Amino acid sequence: MNGFLLVDKASGMTSHDVVAKVRRRFGTKKVGHAGTLDPMATGVLVLGIGNATRLLQYVVDGVKGYDATISLGKATVTDDVEGEVLTVATQFELKALSDAAIYQALEKMVGTISQRPSSVSAIKVDGKTGHERVRAGEEFELPSREVLITSIEIHSIDRSDLAIKIDVSVICSAGTYIRAIARDLGIGLGVGGHLTSLRRILVSPFGISECERWESAEIIATAAGISRILPIRTLAPEEFVEISFGRTIGANRSEGPVAALLGDGSFAALLENRAAGEKVVAAPTLVSVKE
Repeated sequence: MNGFLLVDKASGMTSHDVVAKVRRRFGTKKVGHAGTLDPMATGVLVLGIGNATRLLQYVVDGVKGYDATISLGKATVTDDVEGEVLTVATQFELKALSDAAIYQALEKMVGTISQRPSSVSAIKVDGKTGHERVRAGEEFELPSREVLITSIEIHSIDRSDLAIKIDVSVICSAGTYIRAIARDLGIGLGVGGHLTSLRRILVSPFGISECERWESAEIIATAAGISRILPIRTLAPEEFVEISFGRTIGANRSEGPVAALLGDGSFAALLENRAAGEKVVAAPTLVSVKE
């Protein structure tokens, strides 16, 4: 019972809800996920089962992709449609806001920027997540962090007397908050903004087209999943014996973590080059039993 599960998370479920259901489905406690999706969000949720749980850290840091709808005209306490409304723009302010100004404001967010995470994020402060503190009625701001937004593509801008709805696709680094993009766009344009829908379509290298509901998704073998993320090295039988006892073998050709496979293609271990005296050797950083 080892491998990755690619789930298309439904709205209204937390990431922990999905983990709990998958644990029951497969009868194992060794299930984890690579990156939280809030209840209102849908889309790609990568789960690790068995030995793959210890490999999720290499998925978490991958590039993310989202489809989202931003609504200009109201700011909310949670930066999304579920939060209490803080400010409301006038019809005059919305009519005075041009499409060109919206394009320019979003273009300024592309690149490496300093972003303050949404208050309802899963980031913990003194042992409590941001969304727990918001639900408790606390007022606070999380510190800003540096993120990389590779692209923001605008698909449509729809106007009404009460709001301007913008459908966008965003490619960004791990740690980027799409709610914060909506909030900061509204602040920059002076009319307030929040997120009304969010769908994650990419947790690199896994895309939404590969995902299914948690009830029907099938396990991808650890080797098949990790080989899409890290360089691969096929071990000779005697090399596997050595690393099974925690000993080193000849150096990898690639720097950084390398996924070691057995001759039959099953996952064996993670290896990293380390200096040992006058030579470099590959040391096991994670050793697994054969699948």
